[in-house]
Amino acid sequence: MENVQKKKIDFTEGKVFFKLLRFILPIVATNLLQMFYNAADMMVVSLSHEQNAVGAIGTTGSFISLILNIFIGFSVGANVVVAREVGAKDKERAQNAVHTALLMALIFGLIGVVVGLSVSRAVLRLMGNSGNLLDLAVRYTYIYFLGVPFLALTNYLIAIFRAKGDSKTPLVVLTIAGVLNVGMNLFFVLVAELSVEGVAIATALANAASCVVLLIKLHRDQDYTTFSFKRLKIEKKAFRDIVVNGVPAGIQGALFSLSNMLIQSSIVTVNNSLVPSGSEYAPVVNGSAAAGNIEGFVYTSMNAVYQGAITVTSQNIGAKKANRVRKILYSCLLAVFSVGVFMSGLAYLLKRPLLALYGVQGGVEGSMEALALQVALTRFNIIVMPYFLCGLMDVCSGVLRGMGKAIVSTAISLVGACLLRVVWLWTVFPSYPTLEIIFISYPITWTITTVCAFIMIQVLVSKLLKKQA
Repeated sequence: MENVQKKKIDFTEGKVFFKLLRFILPIVATNLLQMFYNAADMMVVSLSHEQNAVGAIGTTGSFISLILNIFIGFSVGANVVVAREVGAKDKERAQNAVHTALLMALIFGLIGVVVGLSVSRAVLRLMGNSGNLLDLAVRYTYIYFLGVPFLALTNYLIAIFRAKGDSKTPLVVLTIAGVLNVGMNLFFVLVAELSVEGVAIATALANAASCVVLLIKLHRDQDYTTFSFKRLKIEKKAFRDIVVNGVPAGIQGALFSLSNMLIQSSIVTVNNSLVPSGSEYAPVVNGSAAAGNIEGFVYTSMNAVYQGAITVTSQNIGAKKANRVRKILYSCLLAVFSVGVFMSGLAYLLKRPLLALYGVQGGVEGSMEALALQVALTRFNIIVMPYFLCGLMDVCSGVLRGMGKAIVSTAISLVGACLLRVVWLWTVFPSYPTLEIIFISYPITWTITTVCAFIMIQVLVSKLLKKQA
């Protein structure tokens, strides 16, 4: 019991910033390990016999995210509800939320498998994939979706540990799973001589291992969130609260994925316009996918602060301490700016050796290999360098969710980011069909959304303070 208490951080008392740092640093490491699953897939698969393997996995990212956000985006709701009950020191409600959330994770994970397997080929074809690129992408997604129930449970379990202020346990578990994942990747690709299917199997098995270990650890923890198979049921209030806080997050994530699918489709269009008909190699797709995967490390580092913003805000709202919300907001904005600038700068400085890990190394002028590198560097210049803007946007969204304003957060994000991005693709891109026009839509929409969400937080905090007074 004492060891469990040491791992937990109470955010309802004391200074915010240093407690926040202590909490988010393990999340940064955990998120990077999760990101490494996909990165390891792409790095190792570049060593396989399939020339388009990296591009194929890259084209599946936004589609897989769409399905995952629809069916396991509720984990954000679980984080909010469990953290709120922990902040309120209500053990019974916290227990109800934990067991309801885990049963929901299993159910929605299984539904995700069915839907993912049913629509993968049709959706990937609609995104512009064809021939060898399509076959590889479909093969990868089929196997990946079979492991989605384990992925769903792992995400919910991580959300529960973070909700009670324990960000170290997920880090330890995912470190071990990450090593396992890389080892299996190398075995399946280099020894078994598989391609995309090998790395998909490795990822699914690593997720299964993470799920089992986290579940055992939650069962052994004697606190507000102790897991027991006997208590596994859907409790109405907990289910309603998780849905109210989780559905908007799931919808937002799904629509973000839809907008990214449109962008991916536009990238395929640019590729087809630049590459001779009949060419098996897709340099624009491969270059963008490699840069996008590196970009993911920057994003996932900043996302740790977003997760922290949700947990810290939820605990204080549960403890009826709205006067601390502005401090939380400013602390999180400072933290995410620092993390974003550092990670973006590091990625930019190391861009060429990092891209080489994905098989994007350039070539003689005018070659397909040179085009792939040029595309990757363009994406670095326009998206990766100002990526801290995305972090600022997410933090504001996280604070709104922690305040219980999930619908407000979703509405602002959908209009400011998703809708504007889609309008951009439908209006500006057809007139200027270049990669630069596609990529610049990101920093523009991040800025607009951040400003709107920041103003809304100030208004809502003022109203809440008056109400509590």
